[in-house]
Amino acid sequence: MPSSPVPEPPPRPPSPVSRRSILLGGGALALGAAAAGCTPGGATPAGRTPVRFWSLFQGGDGARAETMYAAVEEQAPHLAIEPTTLAWGPPYYTKLAMASVGGRAPETAIMHLSRLPGYAPGGLLEPFDLDLLAEFGVTPDDFVPDLWRRGEYDDGVYAVPLDTHPFIVFYDTELADSAGLLDTDGRLRPIRSDRELVEASRALAEAGGGNGISFGYVNDDSQGWRLFWNLYSQTGAELRLPEGGPAELDHDAALRVYRLLAELFDGGTSPAGQSYQTALAGFADGRSGMLLTGEWELPYLQDSVENLGAAPFPTVFEQPGSYADSHAFVLPRQNDPDPERVRAAHEFVALMLRNSMTWGEAGHLPAYRPVGESEEYLSLSPQADYAAAAENPVLDPPSWFAGAGSTFHTDMTDTVRTALTGAGPEAAVEQLAEALDSWVVRENPTVGGTS
Repeated sequence: MPSSPVPEPPPRPPSPVSRRSILLGGGALALGAAAAGCTPGGATPAGRTPVRFWSLFQGGDGARAETMYAAVEEQAPHLAIEPTTLAWGPPYYTKLAMASVGGRAPETAIMHLSRLPGYAPGGLLEPFDLDLLAEFGVTPDDFVPDLWRRGEYDDGVYAVPLDTHPFIVFYDTELADSAGLLDTDGRLRPIRSDRELVEASRALAEAGGGNGISFGYVNDDSQGWRLFWNLYSQTGAELRLPEGGPAELDHDAALRVYRLLAELFDGGTSPAGQSYQTALAGFADGRSGMLLTGEWELPYLQDSVENLGAAPFPTVFEQPGSYADSHAFVLPRQNDPDPERVRAAHEFVALMLRNSMTWGEAGHLPAYRPVGESEEYLSLSPQADYAAAAENPVLDPPSWFAGAGSTFHTDMTDTVRTALTGAGPEAAVEQLAEALDSWVVRENPTVGGTS
């Protein structure tokens, strides 16, 4: 493509100076040396602009990401992609914060969109230059509005979504057919109420291996919260988490959710306390007819289940919505950003989005609509059958302490254990309210004071 003038980088929000920031900054020096060892060795070839990219993509996702990097470099040979893969979970987000505070961050990185409220307000990220993205073929209109808005903070856009990865239902089409749950096209017919969901579970149990619905959460930090928050959002109730508290929880709506879960996973037709692995294996082996989990399990299930179907999580209360998160591109803060590299990072992000068909083949829903709504993507099965889940994504409540890989998820999942295998739904509501109140009084360490 013809060369264009290199623009000045977009203005950067001030980074707060605090004891916490100084401590993090010192740790970032060590991180910079460690991360450098993970990137490809040797100097960048002459005439190519390096784009250092941090992600948490491992396994199958890592292999697909490598395919996308190769496509980007083929289409933009003036770019040299230098990927670094770091461990999933809190370690990743801690290192990203440390690198940003220390000003030694990569040009771009992946962040779960649900984690943005803990980073953008603290000056740990740069805003995107929307004119640059548009130059490379990406505009806000190319995304679901609700998803795009979650990347905004103040007057800037701090995250650009790569995908939506929702909580969905997988089902065995043969067992579902025997249970009378399929429509004339052989797909799961709509389940429109909590009663219909319970009845569907019982029908599946009678039709097959003795269990209706598998759901594993006992040894997983997030699964219980994902299911609870999915259902709570469908009641139309709000959850507000103002700084300093108290949390504003609709206790009646929460009780509706816990009571439904207790009836659904009653230990009879559906187990009450499954581990993640047990639930996955039980469905794959035909011992249950339906599995509640994220679309990220699609590659494994396609290899393990002969008659695999999938659908968005059903709307069983008053308002549609599917729990989801999004892998999103961010621009970590740097002390002295190079305008040429800033431009290269924007081009890299745009090209990754335009090549996200590869990502969609793994089960993720491409956030970039020209790919996600393309004939090629919609020909994929069963992806096309749950693609509608991207239209009503329900992300975590916007708070610095929520989001993927957070301790908050662990506390929230504990309440589901209380409802299903402990003191019961009423006690779970009390536990939830107390846990929320304990979180809202905590101080965001990235925007703390100077003491």
